[in-house]
Amino acid sequence: MSDEELAANGIAFFNTNRGGDITFHGLQQVVGYPILDLEKYYTDIGKYLRNLEEMIILTIAEYGIKGGRSKGETGVWIDADIPGKERKICAIGVRCSRWITMHGFAMNVNTDLGYFNNIIPCGIENKQVTSIEKELGHAVDYKQ
Repeated sequence: MSDEELAANGIAFFNTNRGGDITFHGLQQVVGYPILDLEKYYTDIGKYLRNLEEMIILTIAEYGIKGGRSKGETGVWIDADIPGKERKICAIGVRCSRWITMHGFAMNVNTDLGYFNNIIPCGIENKQVTSIEKELGHAVDYKQ
C-alpha cells in the first residue's frame, strides 16, 4: 500500500529490527513481547521459539483448537500438514542480541483478518491467516 492508502485506511507502518518479514498488530490480538536474558536459562534461540509456540498451542487448546508447527516456518499453525488448508493463528518474530530477547508474538483472537489481505504475512505466500473467532465460528470474550 502507498503512504496515501495507509493514511486513508488509518494504518500506521513501522519498520523494526525483529525477526520475520512483515506482520500486522491490531485490535483483538494478544501481543506479547517478552524481554528475557536467555543466558540465565539456555542459549538456544530455536528452543526459545519452540517454547513460545508451545505456549500458544496450549493456550488455543483451551478453546478446543488444535494448533501445531509448520516445518521450517516459525509460528503456530492449524492443519499445517494439509496443503491448501494450512493457516497461521499466531505469528512469532523475535530478535535476540547478546541473548537478550526482543519482540515476540501476535495471536489473532477476534482480529479483523482483512488487514492481512494487504500484506504477505511473515513473507509466507499462499497460506492463510486465521483467528480464534474464525476457527470457532463466533467471537470470544477478549477480556477473559
